[in-house]
Amino acid sequence: MSVMTKRLIIIAVIVVVAFALGRLAVRAFLNLLLGGTLFGGNFL
Repeated sequence: MSVMTKRLIIIAVIVVVAFALGRLAVRAFLNLLLGGTLFGGNFL
């Protein structure tokens, strides 16, 4: 594998992880605003 291919794979992995964490952060923020539980379950 060339250096360019490795670089593209690493960038793709970072983009996927950033997308997933971004979605989770938005969900957590909206949940705080709405006062709900994060993953839909009741903890009590």
